[in-house]
Amino acid sequence: MKLGIVILAAGQGSRMRSRLPKVLHPLAGKPLLKHVIDCARQLEPEKVVVVYGHGGETVRESLDNEPVEWVEQAEQLGTGHALAQTLAATDGLDRVMVLYGDVPLIRPDTLRHLNERTGQGVGILTVELPDPTGYGRILRNDARHVVRIVEQKDASPEELGVREINSGIMSIGRTSLTGWLDRIGNDNAQGEYYLTDIIGLAVGDGVPVEGVIIDNATELMGINDRAQLAELEREYQRQGALTLMRQGVSLLDPARFDLRGRLHCGRDVTIDINVLIEGEVTLGDDVRIGANTVLRNSRIGDGVHILENCVIEDAAIGPDCRIGPFSRIRPGTELAGSNHVGNFVEIKKSRVDEGSKINHLSYVGDSIVGRKVNIGAGTITCNYDGANKHLTQIGDGAFIGSNTALVAPVVVGQGATIGAGSTISKEAPEGRLTLSRAKQITIEGWKRPLKEKK
Repeated sequence: MKLGIVILAAGQGSRMRSRLPKVLHPLAGKPLLKHVIDCARQLEPEKVVVVYGHGGETVRESLDNEPVEWVEQAEQLGTGHALAQTLAATDGLDRVMVLYGDVPLIRPDTLRHLNERTGQGVGILTVELPDPTGYGRILRNDARHVVRIVEQKDASPEELGVREINSGIMSIGRTSLTGWLDRIGNDNAQGEYYLTDIIGLAVGDGVPVEGVIIDNATELMGINDRAQLAELEREYQRQGALTLMRQGVSLLDPARFDLRGRLHCGRDVTIDINVLIEGEVTLGDDVRIGANTVLRNSRIGDGVHILENCVIEDAAIGPDCRIGPFSRIRPGTELAGSNHVGNFVEIKKSRVDEGSKINHLSYVGDSIVGRKVNIGAGTITCNYDGANKHLTQIGDGAFIGSNTALVAPVVVGQGATIGAGSTISKEAPEGRLTLSRAKQITIEGWKRPLKEKK
């Protein structure tokens, strides 16, 4: 069966009160529409078609690298009109599934189930809600077969009492679709061409309509304003946290954990509160992540302990390292293993070999640091000359005294010692003490200034 998936994403989203199109608002760090596209692709359809609105070129530009076909709906005349714009794009397919760019939590398994239940007819996902206000109602006959869908504004008082609602997600045989779309009208309260009207047409033509009720209403929840966006964000994070805990991860408070990407974990990982994961992150066995930490596109080796309030981005942390608290590991950094990186230390685009320590208040950038080096508090690599970045190289076993400035490009030899308070701009020979200090003097007769009396 040749399946095509059409994602309707042309709505203006005025209730978001934003210059950004609604379907580009992020959920878990990813645009709403991207969530739906990713779900659709897991069904392995022949093609995915996205309908965008007039003036919605930003949507297409933002996701232009996605393997989808773009179709413009220049006028906003309803969902039926939107789907009609895709007839040329879906020609030759056996079945068309309709999804929505602002319904991000729909699962591939649910959509597969819909297709399996639909057979050769029309299928629609439904759910029963305690309060169905605002949704189109599913109307069934005495045999419990779906006969039509009525929108809220067009429903009678009796029909408004129905609690089974239309999700709008449908699976439709492509052969009949063109004729049904040609026959729907806009004689309704909105003056729009409703896609849901094809249900009544299908019933009239003797085509079976399957209303597939699902239990999880959150899968079908759309987003109209920022409050609903925040509600679905929490639901997404709750589901992600449950999945991780079932895989063996210890989340000390799953309600205070945010995953905005993909997390791969080894055994016995512990994550404290308010940890944010972005992009692709891998945690090895026995990793502990302290509170208020951000991990972004990084690999963390076995046995690493990251203390509180750290930021690690585009970095590789080797096994048995201890980082933090208040450390920042910037892109391009590689710690080989058994490294200590302490409070208020920043490392950027540097390789630090095994066993080396940078424990306090230091900046190491564009550097190659050897094995078992000790870098004292307040040390900085002066890697930028105002135009270009330069390399600092520190040999194995070197000791860098506190408050040292290493003016790159510079080499500190193996086993060298740098005296505290030095500014090193030339090569420091291996195995020797190098220091650079002004002569210390005491000024006789000097008095500390006093505040003037008013």
